[in-house]
Amino acid sequence: MRLLVIEDEPKLAQYLHKGLSENGHVVDVAHDGIEGRRLATGGDYDLVLLDLMLPGVDGFGVLAAIRERSRQLPVLMLTARDKVEDRVRGLEQGADDYLVKPFAFSELLARVAALLRRGHGGQSQAITELRLGDLELDLIARKARRAGQRLDLTAKEFKLLTLLLRRRGQILSRTTLAEQVWDMNFDSDTNVVEVAVRRLRAKLDDPFERKLLHTVRGMGYVLEERAE
Repeated sequence: MRLLVIEDEPKLAQYLHKGLSENGHVVDVAHDGIEGRRLATGGDYDLVLLDLMLPGVDGFGVLAAIRERSRQLPVLMLTARDKVEDRVRGLEQGADDYLVKPFAFSELLARVAALLRRGHGGQSQAITELRLGDLELDLIARKARRAGQRLDLTAKEFKLLTLLLRRRGQILSRTTLAEQVWDMNFDSDTNVVEVAVRRLRAKLDDPFERKLLHTVRGMGYVLEERAE
């Protein structure tokens, strides 16, 4: 799943990014309301985690902008405010759930999973499966199959494949993959991306006649079906 975290506390934002990424999500972070509003209304996200007290534009302002664009995008509000009137206001303005800081990360994960399963108000289901040809990814169970056969992927391999499948047909550079999957600046002296792609290809493509993961020399990698 692709998530957007809008949180101005650097340590908490980093903590959420790391924890959610380790659980198989692709995570973007905005540190103020203006940037958060821009990303939330212009990006393609499955869920937004939204802090209430933000510089620039507060969480209620960001929420209003999100709801002007979409009634279906799930929004989980995170705040240190625990007053009933604040929770009521957030829910009345369109938040799907409300979590008061400090919180247990396990509870956050449970609420995120619940929102992703049911979508907004039960009216629209969030995307829980991705497909390309005979390749199937179950984003909730975190399972991958090709031609009905289970692919035994590591957490990083599943995250890498999810990113490639979400952006199928697009050439993704090694820099993009390093930033999105490993949360690291790409270092030309490291071959972590090449090694991971090679291991993923051994499971995804090598046992099958039709290849899906392709190298574009000098540019990066692309996941797509190609004519024989």
